[in-house]
Amino acid sequence: MVRLWCSSLSITLLFQQLIRLCISWSVQTPTPPLPILPLPTYSQLKWQQREIIMFFHFGVNTFSDREWGTGQENPAIFNPTGLNTTQWATVAADAGVSLMILTAKHHDGFCLWPSKYTDHSVISSPWQGGKGDVVQDFVNAATAQGIDVGVYLSPWDRHDPRYGNDLLYNQYYSAQLQELLKKYPNVREIWFDGAKGANAKNMTYYFSDWFSMVKELQSSINIFSDAGPDVRWVGDETGSAGYTCWSTINRTSLSIGSPDIIQYINTGDPKGTDWLPAECDVSIRKGWFWHKSESPKKLSELLDIYYNSVGRNCVLLLNVPPNTSGLITEVDANRLKEFRSAINTIFHQNLAEDCFVKVSSQRGGFGPEKMLDSDHLWSYWAPRDDDDEKDHWVEIWAKEGRLRFNVVRIQEAIGLGQRIKRHEIYVDGKLIIKATTVGYKRLHRLDGGEVHARGVRIRIRKARGVPLISSIGLHYDPFWHSKFTVS
Repeated sequence: MVRLWCSSLSITLLFQQLIRLCISWSVQTPTPPLPILPLPTYSQLKWQQREIIMFFHFGVNTFSDREWGTGQENPAIFNPTGLNTTQWATVAADAGVSLMILTAKHHDGFCLWPSKYTDHSVISSPWQGGKGDVVQDFVNAATAQGIDVGVYLSPWDRHDPRYGNDLLYNQYYSAQLQELLKKYPNVREIWFDGAKGANAKNMTYYFSDWFSMVKELQSSINIFSDAGPDVRWVGDETGSAGYTCWSTINRTSLSIGSPDIIQYINTGDPKGTDWLPAECDVSIRKGWFWHKSESPKKLSELLDIYYNSVGRNCVLLLNVPPNTSGLITEVDANRLKEFRSAINTIFHQNLAEDCFVKVSSQRGGFGPEKMLDSDHLWSYWAPRDDDDEKDHWVEIWAKEGRLRFNVVRIQEAIGLGQRIKRHEIYVDGKLIIKATTVGYKRLHRLDGGEVHARGVRIRIRKARGVPLISSIGLHYDPFWHSKFTVS
């Protein structure tokens, strides 16, 4: 009986000890900081990570040598005898692009798919005897390369006689929208804009109805427009975001096509209630459609655009127009290869990985090593909630000798909200950069071509809550102020 009592006591004591261990373990396990609203959706996060996507302006304007068609073009002029969308997708893949967007219908109203609602389309062209479908070919080629697709369906239609009648035209547009999204599944981005000529007929577009229908037909799609609801226009066509660029904004302050919102959408709003990141659209050439007289931008120009878009918390939408044969011209394709090669050259090595990294403080389990791994979303350094420091900082020190670099990269853990309002960068104790927002990615090119230094300090001066930095980097850009230029 005594032996049984001792056995029971031992089991009880062991059980109590296990409970204490479990409680102790649960207390010691660090928890992540609370998010700061608003937050991105899963689709928005995936879109942000693309960094560079591609636009293809193609249609009757390609053959009429215009930017804006009149709507009176004879469909017979559309005859790309060498059309090869596989070549387009190969060019995109070589450029490291994961999303391709096609102008399914531009302002001229000509449709690149055989729409049953109009004969102003490939049905009436000599291309493939009127049996062709550019959109289907485009989708097939992209899918074969593992690239996602998007479409642009211009609200402004200079051909259709219903344009100007709010009810009839909105019914027509809605029908084509349904046709596209039912026929071509897995569209990842759809483009809407408010572009139209000064003398165009007055029209009210039923954007809210269209957006609701898009989400009903393909729920994972991102809708682009001046006012989102998923991706906003940056406000210009130069590929340049504001030096301050918030992913947050108030959608109720936006109106598609309004010139009064340009500055607001370029910078965003730290007090914004909606997560609506900006997309920077620009063409590799002067025009959006292919013109024989034009040539692609220099590599140095494309890199400037990259730093001013991707390097300012945006996604770059780069237009590359196919020519009259239906191909991406060789000079454009080669420039894109150079562009991708240059980006890979600049960022393939992160000098910070071989340095000592110190921080002002750290929350348990969220140390400085989190800024040097490959996860740039959910792995991050977090300072303590009770940190009494006026501001927070990260220091990068060379283990020996000096560091040679000219680009500083900072990334926030935007899955928990955009936080940083003001930051500074010091090199060997000297202040060289005073800046504002960071977001998904902020890239600072340093004047002078290159820097030789022992240490770098990134100082967060002001933030919405504690800053969460997911990645830092020191890189060398040999093309910045380099004697080597590409004509």
